[in-house]
Amino acid sequence: MENLTINNLGSQLNYCEAQGLSKLFKAFAENTNGESIFEIGFNENSGYTYICLNETNITLCSMLGRDVEYMVTDFDGDSGETFFNTYEEAFNHFNNLLNLNN
Repeated sequence: MENLTINNLGSQLNYCEAQGLSKLFKAFAENTNGESIFEIGFNENSGYTYICLNETNITLCSMLGRDVEYMVTDFDGDSGETFFNTYEEAFNHFNNLLNLNN
């Protein structure tokens, strides 16, 4: 069994990072159907706390403890990163990218 590591977060979380993580785990539990987690962490450049999923190119992210956003990264095309307000919108966009890139 693999252990998950939380990247770029020290043992003392600040309030915003802790709020962001709690919102991300809640969104993960409510929206994903057993999808595995690729990575959990904090991006010091953007201020986002995030959970990257394995099966899709969807990242659940929260900036400074705000509401969760769903980011789809187009690794195979040129549309870069696109943000959505719901997991469903992000998942539909991901599926559209799969169809375009195949």
